[in-house]
Amino acid sequence: MKNHSRRGFVKTMVNGGMSLGILSSLSFTGKKPKVNLPVIREVDICVLGGSCTGVFASVRAARLGAKVAIVEKQNAFGGVATNSLVNIWHSIYDTEFKQQIIAGLTVETMERLETRQMVKKTERNESRAFTFNSQELKIELDELVVESGIIPYFHTLFSEPVIDEDGRLTGVIVDNKSGRGIIRAKYFIDATGDGDLCSRLNLQTYTHTLLQPPTTCAHIDGWNGNEFNTLLKQHGKEFNIPDGFVWGSDIPGTQNSMLAGTRVYNYNCAEADDLTRAEIEGRRQIRAIMDMMRQYGTAKIGLTALPSYIGIRETRHVKCLYRVSDDDASYGRRFDDAIANGSYRLDLHHQDKPGLTFRYLDGTQVYSRPGYPGQKSRWREETATNPTFYQIPLRSLIPPKIPNLMAAGRMLDASIIAFSGIRVMVNMNQVGEAAGVTSYLALNQNIPVSKVDPGKVREELKKGGSIVI
Repeated sequence: MKNHSRRGFVKTMVNGGMSLGILSSLSFTGKKPKVNLPVIREVDICVLGGSCTGVFASVRAARLGAKVAIVEKQNAFGGVATNSLVNIWHSIYDTEFKQQIIAGLTVETMERLETRQMVKKTERNESRAFTFNSQELKIELDELVVESGIIPYFHTLFSEPVIDEDGRLTGVIVDNKSGRGIIRAKYFIDATGDGDLCSRLNLQTYTHTLLQPPTTCAHIDGWNGNEFNTLLKQHGKEFNIPDGFVWGSDIPGTQNSMLAGTRVYNYNCAEADDLTRAEIEGRRQIRAIMDMMRQYGTAKIGLTALPSYIGIRETRHVKCLYRVSDDDASYGRRFDDAIANGSYRLDLHHQDKPGLTFRYLDGTQVYSRPGYPGQKSRWREETATNPTFYQIPLRSLIPPKIPNLMAAGRMLDASIIAFSGIRVMVNMNQVGEAAGVTSYLALNQNIPVSKVDPGKVREELKKGGSIVI
């Protein structure tokens, strides 16, 4: 692992009430030019990032009574589930399908889509529980945010944190069509995925030596998955298509399919240049797949949609009060401050060879590669009983030093193997809800988030419909 240090945070004293902030920032020359910025909003809690993690954090805090603003750089909420086209949410049951372990806003949102016949349920399936229409989910999340009284900002980029003379985080500088301005808040939730706010506060971050590669998904008409697997094995190298892992699904309410068949290796999408190159390479791979299928396949296929953002699995992680270890996840450790449960297998996306390895809680594992039979083995000896789910502790979302900040999403503190499972959306949904509840309780008591009683968080989550174990 290596630590990353970003540019220094901004020292700011905001004067003049709601209308004006005086910014003192470091320039590259070391000078401190004065810049006047308007305070465009004052709220209790500001959430950066409009993925489902960020939306669910906002909703839980707003439902408890907080005044919440959510800032999203794109034109829609949902993150990977919408803008990256990944329309599968995994099982809400344990590995044996005997005990429901996830509820809350994950289930509520799917129930809302179900009334429109825009979600398909799959029973007793380790790979999927809900297959939904990503475009319909965008609208549903809009309605959820508006109903909750949350103040939304689309097409708005977070730029810098605002720190007062006492070293307290008091606001964030954002840029949008109306110009630059400051959103002031008492508490902040970094749900950017890449930990952008935490990084620009110079908090300790790290990246794993093996980053799980991103995937560019696509909507395709006339897709034939079985034929693709055969052709990839025969002709993939001819079209420079990486031999990774392929999956996909139908899209409810349409005749199209979603394909997740690309692998963009050796890019860290928390870095601007890498993110740009990864987007271009991902789309190149989609075109290569289409060209291969058209040249050698039998079905007539058409490309109908590309994502507005590459599907990122992992970039930087934020050092928090606790790091979820590989053993914590692999052996299903229980935590007194558990705020999320998950049963998705641990999937190791290899950089040094094609395909990936699925590690299961029962001690088995399968190496999977498109067009080849799975190779089964064990990662630990067989035992009489096995864990059936793992947990995420609240401590893994709380960075030290900044008392009014939480890190919610895939930037949470976790080791390589543990992260490969807990990163999936149904788990991050719960992380978002916990961050919203914790921030509200801190706000209500005027205390640092680290001082909030985890028992109270769990109690409030349960009241709001979450399953707490």
